[in-house]
Amino acid sequence: MTDWTQHLAAFGPVAIAFGAAIEGQTSVVAGGIMAREQVLSPAVVVLAAALGSGIIDYLLFAMGRSFRHTRWVQKTTSGPAFGRALALIERYPSGFILSFRFIYGLRAAGPVAVGVSTISTRKFAILNAIGAAIWAGAFVALGYAFGPVVMSVLERAFAHAAPVAAGTAVIAVVVGVAVWRWRVGLARQRGAR
Repeated sequence: MTDWTQHLAAFGPVAIAFGAAIEGQTSVVAGGIMAREQVLSPAVVVLAAALGSGIIDYLLFAMGRSFRHTRWVQKTTSGPAFGRALALIERYPSGFILSFRFIYGLRAAGPVAVGVSTISTRKFAILNAIGAAIWAGAFVALGYAFGPVVMSVLERAFAHAAPVAAGTAVIAVVVGVAVWRWRVGLARQRGAR
């Protein structure tokens, strides 16, 4: 195992959990690719992603429940996504909790909306854990399934990265020198007047 893969194996689960909490799907799909490349166990990747997603969504739920009258919660509740979330919660409370991670625009507003609703904390906690596991499993599976395609694209891109980076650096230096000389020339013209 190279140093790079050792670092990924050591810190990958933490990065995946953090990415799942903050960013969402991209880090979880990347975790699936790491599982496909046998850097991490698929079970570890799913667990890390589910924990990251589940914890942040529970915290957002708790904020909605405990701080309903704060500026941040009121700002979140004033958006159009919040109104859609409340309508869905009223019609399909369990289904909404299990699926809001998959609905674009409801990732942050969804748990806050559940927090200001009348759904019990216990019900949310159980369904949130199940929903986080389903979501994590689905996106890890996508990364695992499409890992070879992604890796081949990355390998081709990195094969040409050094010449492209060198060419870009040369162009940047030439343009920088040209702009600098042009500005010096303008300054001299202004000084001569």
